[in-house]
Amino acid sequence: MLITFTSKAAAEVTMYKEHAKRMLDLIGKDVSRGVITAAEAPRAVEVLEKEIAESRKHQASDDVQRDIHAHHGEVNEDKDHEGMEVVSFATRAYPLLEMLRAARNGGHDVLWGV
Repeated sequence: MLITFTSKAAAEVTMYKEHAKRMLDLIGKDVSRGVITAAEAPRAVEVLEKEIAESRKHQASDDVQRDIHAHHGEVNEDKDHEGMEVVSFATRAYPLLEMLRAARNGGHDVLWGV
């Protein structure tokens, strides 16, 4: 399922619900429907920036774990596989983070599910 974030401050941002949930959980918002007010935007930006910085510290180990689970199962070993292309949390969060920055700077709310 997709979630579309809207704001007068920026163009719409659409992402998968499962990816949006992680970001909204960090901010303390419901994934189904909600609002981040202009007053809440500075804290939301701060929280996402902090999580992005933290996720970058552990990126290599996360990639290795995903690769192990994807290609080494109980049935067979896939030793001749192509490398996985991983989309980092920072990359997924960037469009929403930019929208939140614009909303904070312009004094606008960010809405979804309405």
